[in-house]
Amino acid sequence: VVTWNVGTAMPPNDVTSLLHLNTGETNDADVIAIGLQEVNSKINKRLKDALFTDQWSELFMDVLSPFHFVLVSTVRMQGVILLVFAKYYHLPFLQDIQTDCTRTGLGGYWGNKGGVSIRLSIFGHMVCFLNCHLPAHLEKAEQRKEDFATILHMQQFEGHAASGILDHDLVFWFGDLNFRIESLDIRFVKYAVDSNILSQLWEKDQLNIAKSTWPVLSGFQEGPLNFPPTFKFDVGTNKYDSSAKKRKPAWTDRILWKIKSPTVGFGASGRRPSQGILSVSQLCYCSHMEYTISDHKPVAAIFAVQFASKADKPPVEIYVADEWSRPEQAVVRYKMAAGFHRSSWDWIGLYRVGFRHPKDYVSYVWARSDDGERCLEKQLCAQVMFSEEALPKGKGEYILGYYSNTSSSIAGVTEPFQV
Repeated sequence: VVTWNVGTAMPPNDVTSLLHLNTGETNDADVIAIGLQEVNSKINKRLKDALFTDQWSELFMDVLSPFHFVLVSTVRMQGVILLVFAKYYHLPFLQDIQTDCTRTGLGGYWGNKGGVSIRLSIFGHMVCFLNCHLPAHLEKAEQRKEDFATILHMQQFEGHAASGILDHDLVFWFGDLNFRIESLDIRFVKYAVDSNILSQLWEKDQLNIAKSTWPVLSGFQEGPLNFPPTFKFDVGTNKYDSSAKKRKPAWTDRILWKIKSPTVGFGASGRRPSQGILSVSQLCYCSHMEYTISDHKPVAAIFAVQFASKADKPPVEIYVADEWSRPEQAVVRYKMAAGFHRSSWDWIGLYRVGFRHPKDYVSYVWARSDDGERCLEKQLCAQVMFSEEALPKGKGEYILGYYSNTSSSIAGVTEPFQV
């Protein structure tokens, strides 16, 4: 999970260290959520025909696609953007994807402040990512609490699995939450940072104080703040604010999580039923001082989430030959799980390995078949074929994905094969 108030800056050339991509295969992530605040809301001319009209989203897709990450969903409210990526082979197990946004700036009329969320079912567990930009300034702590409560109250999702944010099995809450350091003067704060005695500042951090006093924060956890305050820096440097305003350094940029407390009654043995247990451990919580384009430093956290998978088979299984060397081999067979809601607008896309998002296909074919209904009722395979015109001209490695119109997501993928 990454949060960064980019202060209307243009994206840097390189974000690999921020995304921890160069750290070797072993600790490679499965899902990446990126929350940005203060993204320049002017539409860029070069991108006016693109699907995504901001350079930050384009950059993250470009950087992540070679690592087999695909954009699962994105939501934007003026300068506040949330992007969720996952490895392509997890896509069929990410379902029920919905987004929401709540404006709190200027009494709800202006989207510069507020919260955006993406929720989804991951292997059968409901997870919600919430990126917020809360009101600034030391004295606005109470307003931050009210805005957060408003966002939690206003955001509602369809379906009975988890209608509100806190109904999800796991919530990640992050963003420029704008909490400041109370009652210590700027000289002492800077001295504590320079001397690396950050623990002296923790107890005066407004969010730490609020965690024990605000009911709305009950159950939210956060790792230790073992990195220097991430705001406010002179742009282009690692020096804290030297302007006339001399703002006191603060940990405005934060990443928290909450596991839903089990409502299940304890069994006769006094232990919880084991199949639902979900555990989260934080492997890393750090800031990235190497980025100087904004007055905030980005913050990243890596989590290991453990749970029993409630979904071992994808909604759609696709069968394809290891290689298409002649046009007549471009045959696709697929089989749908019982209870899968197919639509006549479903399609099967042919994707180059390293595709960026579900609409980034080379060609597609409608997922209808001649003896369609009869064969699908029996849960047998249906079959479609790519025409010769639809096939790519050069050689390459490709993947097939079944796009479900009902769930706006990819419900089945193949292993890579040669064309």
